[in-house]
Amino acid sequence: LRSFIKPHSLLYNASFNSSTTSKEKKWIQVVENESKKTACVTMQRLPANSLNLEFLNELTSVIKELEGKKFRGMILSSSSPTIFSAGLDINEMYKPEKERLKQFWTALQNMWKTLYVTPLITVAAVNGHAIAGGCILTLSCDHSIMVKPRTTIGLNETRLGIFAPKWFESVFVNTIGFRNAENALKWGTLFTAEEALKLNMIHEVVDSPAQLQEKAEEQMEQFLKIPEIAFKMTKNSLRKPFVDELISYEKEEQESIVKFISQDSIQAVLEKYIENLKGKKK
Repeated sequence: LRSFIKPHSLLYNASFNSSTTSKEKKWIQVVENESKKTACVTMQRLPANSLNLEFLNELTSVIKELEGKKFRGMILSSSSPTIFSAGLDINEMYKPEKERLKQFWTALQNMWKTLYVTPLITVAAVNGHAIAGGCILTLSCDHSIMVKPRTTIGLNETRLGIFAPKWFESVFVNTIGFRNAENALKWGTLFTAEEALKLNMIHEVVDSPAQLQEKAEEQMEQFLKIPEIAFKMTKNSLRKPFVDELISYEKEEQESIVKFISQDSIQAVLEKYIENLKGKKK
């Protein structure tokens, strides 16, 4: 969705061009509108925006930088025309060095804690597949809009032979209800945009990237009309308890994940999955 990071984006139209700045990180481009105090945050770790240690830390850093500048909101998007994010980088879990694996999982926890309760207004402009961790990025935003067709979203961890962490499950259950979440998690179901809309996984569906851009910007404008302190306090009151719950067991989870992923049986499953991916690329 490259149009999101161009100066002629509707959110940064001619009347605001003088206050628009673009900052290039390693895997993220941030276009800031100083006048509106909003930003477009575009993930560009191609081809799939897979979440590795450094990428997770970079995304967390970007959010905190915007918070520090007293920005009001951000639109999260992808520069890939077909993938929003394919989730966790499998290479972080295959034949891992245990200390890095622990750092990776800590970075994942920190990113989610930061995104989920950030006082920023967060709008996800989902222009492609949002799988596993990509699904959690979407569900953790205040508003999500997904383009159709040929896009899917969901938590497919069981298909890989692993399982979604407890706090992934909590976000999922809170969004679509226990029974729907239970079935989807067991089967590793990926939903079309239309199916996701019916389950309240996303808020809106559009037909094209151009419409996606327009809708995301319109939604941000509507959010900006809400008194800032009221929005922040309401969001924090609703979401902070779930972050506090993760904090209560995050160290324990880090240790258990390292043990689980390091098992020979799990490594064999991951190896087979990687081989299948390589086969599809040939």
